[in-house]
Amino acid sequence: MSGGCTSTAAVPRLLDTVIGHESDAELADILHELRHHRAVDHVHLEPADLDRRRLRVTSADGVDYALALPRGTTLRDGSVLSLDTDGAVVVRAGAPIRLRMRAHTIPAAIRVGFLAGHLHWKCDQDGDTLDVLVDGVTGDYLARVRTLIESGELEVTVPEAT
Repeated sequence: MSGGCTSTAAVPRLLDTVIGHESDAELADILHELRHHRAVDHVHLEPADLDRRRLRVTSADGVDYALALPRGTTLRDGSVLSLDTDGAVVVRAGAPIRLRMRAHTIPAAIRVGFLAGHLHWKCDQDGDTLDVLVDGVTGDYLARVRTLIESGELEVTVPEAT
C-alpha cells in the first residue's frame, strides 16, 4: 500500500527571462526559420498583465507556462521568452486576432489555400470558411489577398473576440 499522494496535473514549463524582442536583428532570422517549421508558440497576455512578473498562462499551442521574471523586467508585444533549436515562445499583447476568410469562387479559394500553406498561416477550416490566426501585422495578411477582396471574390471579416 502506497502512502504517498500523486498528482496527474502537468508541471508548467518555467519561463524566467526575456531573451529579447522578435524585431531584434539577431533574433528575427532565427524566429523566421522556426516559423517555417511551425515551432514558434505564443502566449497571449492582456495589456494589464504585461507588468506582472509572476503569471501562469496557457499558450496558443496548449502548453502550460509559469512566468517568473526578475524584478524590473518589462514584457511587451513581441518579447521572446524562450528560444532554442526546438522552438520559441513569444508574447502577444491582447486577445488573438483572427481573420475569417470566405472565398466566393473556386480560383479565389485555391489562391487563399495556397497562401495559407505557403506562408505557414495558422488557420482552421470551418466549412467554406478559413479562420486565420494573425501572427504579426493584420495589414500584412490583408495585403496578400487585397486583389481578391477588391474583386469581390473574397470576403474577409474580423469576428468579435469571445
